[in-house]
Amino acid sequence: MARLGSMQNAAMIQSRRSFLVTMAGASLAFGFTRGAGAAIDPATADGVPPNAVGTLFEPSLWYSIDSTGTVTVNIIRAEMGQHVGTALARILADELEADWKTVRITHVDTDPKWGLMVTGGSWSVSQTWPIFSRAGAAGRLALIEAGAALLKVAPSACVARDGKVYAGTQSIAYGDIIAQGPHFRQFSPEDLDKLTLKPVSERRLIGKPVTALDIPAKTNGEAVYGIDAKVPGMVHARPKIPPTRYGSKVVSVDDSAARKVKGYLQSLVIDDPSETVPGWVLVIAESTFAAMRAADLVKVTWSAGPTAHISEKEIQDHAVEQIARRDNGVLLELGGAKGVDVAKPAFEAAASTLEQTYTTATVLHFQLEPLNALAFEKDGIFEIHTGNQWQSLILPVLAKALQRPQESIVLRSYMLGGGFGRRLNGDYAVPAALAAKALGRPVKVVLTRQDDALFDSVRSPSVQTVRMAFDAANKVTGMEHHAAAGWPTEVMAPAFMPKGQEGKPFDPFAIAGADHWYDVGPQLVRALSNDLANATFRPGWLRSVGPGWINWALESFMDEAALHVKMDPLAFRLNLLNGKGQNDNAGSAPVSVGGASRQAEVIRRAAQRAGWGQALPADTALGLATSFGQEREMPTWMACAARVHVDRKTGQVRVEKLTIVTDAGTIVDPDGARAQTEGATLWGLSMALHEGTLFEKGQVRDTNLDTYTPLRIDETPELDISFVESTEMPVGLGEPATTVIAPAIGNAIFAAVGVRLRHLPITSEAVLSGLKTLG
Repeated sequence: MARLGSMQNAAMIQSRRSFLVTMAGASLAFGFTRGAGAAIDPATADGVPPNAVGTLFEPSLWYSIDSTGTVTVNIIRAEMGQHVGTALARILADELEADWKTVRITHVDTDPKWGLMVTGGSWSVSQTWPIFSRAGAAGRLALIEAGAALLKVAPSACVARDGKVYAGTQSIAYGDIIAQGPHFRQFSPEDLDKLTLKPVSERRLIGKPVTALDIPAKTNGEAVYGIDAKVPGMVHARPKIPPTRYGSKVVSVDDSAARKVKGYLQSLVIDDPSETVPGWVLVIAESTFAAMRAADLVKVTWSAGPTAHISEKEIQDHAVEQIARRDNGVLLELGGAKGVDVAKPAFEAAASTLEQTYTTATVLHFQLEPLNALAFEKDGIFEIHTGNQWQSLILPVLAKALQRPQESIVLRSYMLGGGFGRRLNGDYAVPAALAAKALGRPVKVVLTRQDDALFDSVRSPSVQTVRMAFDAANKVTGMEHHAAAGWPTEVMAPAFMPKGQEGKPFDPFAIAGADHWYDVGPQLVRALSNDLANATFRPGWLRSVGPGWINWALESFMDEAALHVKMDPLAFRLNLLNGKGQNDNAGSAPVSVGGASRQAEVIRRAAQRAGWGQALPADTALGLATSFGQEREMPTWMACAARVHVDRKTGQVRVEKLTIVTDAGTIVDPDGARAQTEGATLWGLSMALHEGTLFEKGQVRDTNLDTYTPLRIDETPELDISFVESTEMPVGLGEPATTVIAPAIGNAIFAAVGVRLRHLPITSEAVLSGLKTLG
């Protein structure tokens, strides 16, 4: 099934083309001149990359080596706490046989030569692996051949280690080779395709402990984030957020009270040709403090858009109506005849069927660093300074807003104080750019936490109905999964939507996971875009996106199906994860080798480590869930066993332990992999038990952390996290663990006290209600 192929292929093709072009000749490393601060080096106190020394060898777009032997690796991915630069540089440096002590990283600007720039989907390591490994290998071969010529020996007599070329007792450092300026071999596309990478046994950095390149600056406070960006002469701004995301118009602005604030300059009504921030007013001042204070005093009267009355319940009810109609939505290609209901015969012939509906509430991002952006024009270039995850998405929007060519806009990417998908949508840069254009001077916009929540591209509320058919022997003979939610890709990047049956586009980020690896016979998956949700807010990508709600329904339902046929939940799943079925569940090279059998192995291991089947105290039980993370084309095999205690008097759920087993192929950065999995696990726990808000009168109800209460430290359970040793293609780790936590907890609650919950977040009130129903 084609899902994310268009986006991934775009990144791969563009990146590969750039690699080949620059292999033929050196080029400038950055879009800006270096003196202007084109890139961010997280290892320096001011973020400015140090100048190269002597001759600079740039064999590829992706790295350079100077005469001191310093290797500078160019990173197009955003750094938001995951040490992505360290992980990616390690891939290149290992194949290059670089001395890790000489490796630096720079996070580059948005020069078109970098190709598609996006950080999300847990793609960074997996997508960069083939590019950086070959770039490093080609550089190693070129340096060996040049070094051999200087040592006057045959290349076959040489090896590369730790930034040097050795020939017996002789050696020459990479920097010395470069300083002497020999002829370096160039590689054709065919040469690169034929390159043989190092055997696994000779890896010296991949999978080994190394020092993260950005830790010192982050821990001593020197790291430069978007909110730190500044230029001489800039003014500061805070927005007045309109009553609806779309369609609001400013009727009047009364700033008489704000004029008494020292430093207040003016209130600016934003005229936005891109329609990204309709109805916005920016309060401009000489300092952030003055802008914040003045904004509280400025009174704006709006005419609200048509969704000013919309509630969460109306959005959910609309989704239920959509699912009930069989003639709408998009059927995914999962095998079988096209244009027909492939599962219908199975249900018509079934000895029994099971159907359940699951829902999830609106979820906010609440990244640590509130949204901010600095914009100004200099020498005919419009510069945007901010932290951003998808530069290639926002640049065309900025061009439309500013009504100027995209080529005259450059975005300088700072480190992000948390992204989690919020900064994939760079909409917050638009008001800064428009204000800078209107005022003719640099403008820095900073949103408060409340502004940020009201402007968030939230994770959409969702409704899903899952059905299963069984024969007289209780064998599964067919399955349906219908999912309705707001579609972020449809709203913000429709060109990346693949097509399902009858050529209809669908949002892969809102249905991924429903095309699971279980062998269930004819399988129908229908994705529905909730147009009322799309009209009320801008749906966003939030860590794990659709699988965050899809797997809640799927893995809760798997337990219910096991109960229906009176089977143990583990045995039921293992029976279906057999590597067979119409959905090519056997897997294929390079990323899904082993297919469903690898998913079966992780849940088998998780159950064993957690003590599945052993007796536990009263009202305490284990629950299981498994998934392939997020993307069928990049499966990360996950399993979770949650040990949960339920207080029957209060309904409070206490998660005592989470056992996580992951098969992510080759683990490039062991420390980073563990940190990513720990973070994703706790994020999943937070969304399962705590995170959720409601739309009321067209806006989210909760706008700060006093009422929107994520997981607290004292609620952190014991974590048992392990990885399957593997030499297969590396896949993603930033998000997959989030997808198994909620259903594992829900299944554990049922096992502990018999209450089946079908809505996220799980609340004590819902548990108590379930207990009362049971009597």
